[in-house]
Amino acid sequence: MTDTSTASPDPLRRIFAPVKALFVGDASAGVLLILVAAAAMLAANSPLADEYRDLFYGKLPVTPIPKLYDLHLWINDGLMAIFFFVVGLEVKRELVAGSLADPAARRLPMLAALAGMAAPAIVFMIVSGGGQYTSGWAIPAATDIAFAMGVLGLLGNRVPASLRLFLLTVAIVDDIGAVLVIAVFYTPTIKLTWLLAAALVLAVMVGLNRLKVGVFWPYILLALVLWYCVLNTGVHATIAGVLAALTIPMRRPDGNSMLERLEHGLAPWSAYLVVPVFGFANAGVSLAGMGADALLAPLPVAIAAGLVVGKQVGIFSIVFLADKSGFAPRPENATWPEVWGISILCGIGFTMSLFIGSLAFPNQPLFIEEAKIGILTGSAISAILGFVVLRMTTSHTAEECDDQGQQPSNA
Repeated sequence: MTDTSTASPDPLRRIFAPVKALFVGDASAGVLLILVAAAAMLAANSPLADEYRDLFYGKLPVTPIPKLYDLHLWINDGLMAIFFFVVGLEVKRELVAGSLADPAARRLPMLAALAGMAAPAIVFMIVSGGGQYTSGWAIPAATDIAFAMGVLGLLGNRVPASLRLFLLTVAIVDDIGAVLVIAVFYTPTIKLTWLLAAALVLAVMVGLNRLKVGVFWPYILLALVLWYCVLNTGVHATIAGVLAALTIPMRRPDGNSMLERLEHGLAPWSAYLVVPVFGFANAGVSLAGMGADALLAPLPVAIAAGLVVGKQVGIFSIVFLADKSGFAPRPENATWPEVWGISILCGIGFTMSLFIGSLAFPNQPLFIEEAKIGILTGSAISAILGFVVLRMTTSHTAEECDDQGQQPSNA
């Protein structure tokens, strides 16, 4: 006799297994961002559009920090500091004990990341013609780690581990470049008194690191103070997140790392709360009154071209030249079509591109809306095209696609 109590759920499991798989591992954060972006677009173009805009841009009746007078500012200047803090932790881990610690191993991804930032900026300037759009040159230069790794995760174990690591490392170096770009090119004025205060707080945090203070709370409290000081300097407040993260000790008295424990604790909150909230607050573009002329305006077309064309041309070309010249070999077990597919996925610029877009045109709401259209369009095309290319070209053994290659070793 068949045990129906155990046999009956099988059809349901078979039906929902593919859906569940989307939210496990690499794919989950990327799929969540796709859903969030779609929800934001629906909200901004629905009967609730006014409520959506008032929620994020309506002036708060009470705020403890006058500079953050609406919810949108609290999200972009405050909540996103957590995202940048996690980025800083990841960058330090990679530099100290990960894939960026070995000079030979980091040669290719660093070169690819630089080319992947320069080429989109050049394409943007050529297509847009510069002029009033010049300040948006860095918008297509960013790569969204969660989104790109999420699309890669949808391919399961078809992609060699070396390519996963290459994409992750390029995106990390890309984030370092984006942080430097924000600090250098999107800081109009600097208040020296607050800058000195921020430097003092940072020096205390470095001192705690040198003294090998192994508890979290002093660093967290000082990180909040550093954030407030940087907020008032004129430098974007989220830079404080990266600076604070670099002071967290990476020591292993008991075989564990304080930095890694903090990163592992915060990474899910960043991926599944901070970034989705940011995406929902920033991805909503009202298409009311926008005709084909607006959608095909120079700014959105230039951003989309930078993401779709600039990224893949820059990264693939430099990897090809580095391999053929002997400067650095392409990722192990990867074919050239696969390298091309990964280069296309690097054109997904959702989170960081939206962030830079809000900084590039602070007093030009029309340009910000047009920039969002270009970012969403370019990222969607890159995601779909990259997925299709990799789906059609990947064919490897289980050993070559071992998922252990997704994360760099911390040993």
